[in-house]
Amino acid sequence: MEVGAVAAMRYVKDGIRAAKLVMDHTKHTLLVGEQASAFAISMGLPGPTNLSSPESIEKWIKWKENHCQPNFWKNVAPVDSCGPYHSKETLSFSEDICSKPILMRTIESRSSHVDLHNHDTISMAVIDKMGHIAVGTSTNGATFKIPGRVGDGPIVGSSAYADDDVGACGATGDGDIMMRFLPCYQVVESMRLGMEPKRAADDAILRIARKFPDFVGAIFAINKNGVHAGACHGWTFQYSVRHSKNEDVEVFTVRP
Repeated sequence: MEVGAVAAMRYVKDGIRAAKLVMDHTKHTLLVGEQASAFAISMGLPGPTNLSSPESIEKWIKWKENHCQPNFWKNVAPVDSCGPYHSKETLSFSEDICSKPILMRTIESRSSHVDLHNHDTISMAVIDKMGHIAVGTSTNGATFKIPGRVGDGPIVGSSAYADDDVGACGATGDGDIMMRFLPCYQVVESMRLGMEPKRAADDAILRIARKFPDFVGAIFAINKNGVHAGACHGWTFQYSVRHSKNEDVEVFTVRP
């Protein structure tokens, strides 16, 4: 039950180390925004650092040229192709603006676009020789997210959860949907009640899929004895396992 997390942290590359600093050196659980960056730098992490890469800048330029599509807005109308955005119910436009279709474009869908090309979540669980379990998740967030958005990465019980008495879980996918279900907390509690990791992972994924049939996500589960399994929805998921008795990493493929 020791937890540390950071969210919306800019200018510092190592999010996991920053989260561990929160856990080890504060009585808080979650630090956010500019103050999270300041805390991490004050505790010795490198920064401030420009985290933009040539690839990410090129992707952003192309996105702007495509009128900032796709994006995560819904039920709004933009004043111009990239906003600002206003609620359709409260915004009234002049005839001059209404005559310009591109300015009145309405974004109706979620447009989450979570796939292997814009998703970079890493979730990992470790069991040491004494049986202690640690788990962590790091992510750059969803591509083209609305500024200020926090996904499920730093949300305890959503992207990761662990209990020495039971086991651990890690998750990846559409965090805006998955955090509503705390799937990793669900997995660990299901295993506590006697479910094997495979059944617990499947159950957590199905709970989400029943409400959101088009969501994309995946879970791995491992109990305190090292028995592991995965479950996914909307994509083919792979996770890797390394045991102290094996020098090589073994990759497991899970299909929806």
